[in-house]
Amino acid sequence: MQLNFNEERLNDMLAAPSLPIFSEQALTFLNELSQQLFKTARMYSDVITFAYWCRKSALLSYAKEYENIGMRLGRGIVFHIAPSNVPVNFAFSLAAGLLAGNKNIVRLPSKPFAQVDLICDAIEKTFENYPDMKNYVYPVRYDKTSNCTDVLSKCCNVRVIWGGDNTIREIRKSELSGRAYDITFADRYSLCVIDSDDYLDIADKKSVASNFYNDTYFSDQNACTSPRIVCWTGSVIDEAKSIFWTELQQMVDEKYTLEPVQAVGKLDALCLVSMNKTCKLSKECKSNNLMRIELPKLDEDIMEYHYHSGFFFEYDLKDIAEMLVVCKEKCQTISYIGNIGEEIQQAVKCSGVNGVDRIVPVGKTMDFTLDWDGYDLVRSMSRVVDLR
Repeated sequence: MQLNFNEERLNDMLAAPSLPIFSEQALTFLNELSQQLFKTARMYSDVITFAYWCRKSALLSYAKEYENIGMRLGRGIVFHIAPSNVPVNFAFSLAAGLLAGNKNIVRLPSKPFAQVDLICDAIEKTFENYPDMKNYVYPVRYDKTSNCTDVLSKCCNVRVIWGGDNTIREIRKSELSGRAYDITFADRYSLCVIDSDDYLDIADKKSVASNFYNDTYFSDQNACTSPRIVCWTGSVIDEAKSIFWTELQQMVDEKYTLEPVQAVGKLDALCLVSMNKTCKLSKECKSNNLMRIELPKLDEDIMEYHYHSGFFFEYDLKDIAEMLVVCKEKCQTISYIGNIGEEIQQAVKCSGVNGVDRIVPVGKTMDFTLDWDGYDLVRSMSRVVDLR
């Protein structure tokens, strides 16, 4: 697929009309893309997850949630800046913009990913049957020293910036037009809460370990959805901890490779937090690919010392409300194990904390939805037409 920026194609996109939300064109195109990916990308679980997500039958279930919100059309051009650490994120962002009725230009990750190439090739193949959709779906790759970001920022109606605080600051140097605005996905972190009693009652603990592994190690703990703190509650915490981490350690030993630079980084992070906080490395840590730092108390700034690659803070809750001290603005997702979902919801609701946009079971942290980071993406990327 030709991924170089082409000004002629941009002009064609500018001239094309916006679409209604969940248009038949968008639904049909994404469904065909899904079928293409099922043929070519079964070796990549994250690509297949996207393929399942954009089936027409799945998207129609989302559409039902927007049936009675009046007339909404796309805002025009949406310029998506994809993150460099999650290969398939660009495809979800693009699909959300398309479902919101827009013409979408996506700056692809600068790092090479086989998943990105597979999806772009499938998009090109889908264009054969839907050539008009070239005005609505445009993945591009360009040198960051070029002026492409300036050009695309000036002509877009919405700019979607993934990748964290530094990326946002850099991209915002490129001006928007008067009515355009940014949707930003800044640096975030997440935590996990485990009810020890409920965990011990679960028969298939290997599946629990697999779900937690997918939430964390699958993205090298770089995704904002990946838990960095594991909080325990219940009456049999020590026993549950021993089993949980043993199961996870076995899975990590089988599936994960820790590079030397990551090992050094983890030790450096451990030294830094040890210099500034009262903590200790769990005596059960058997290798550097799974590092647990036990905390005697939760400080609100503890996440300033977080790392990735299997670097976990751990704390025993005396009360579920104790976790709220780390649920500040940068806290995105609380995942949980056990029958404590409602209790967590109530704690967050009653506290009025500025953070926490998602509360989901372990294994579901990376499941993309059209409500993300507190944004309703369809509403955020579309405009309402007031009918009287």
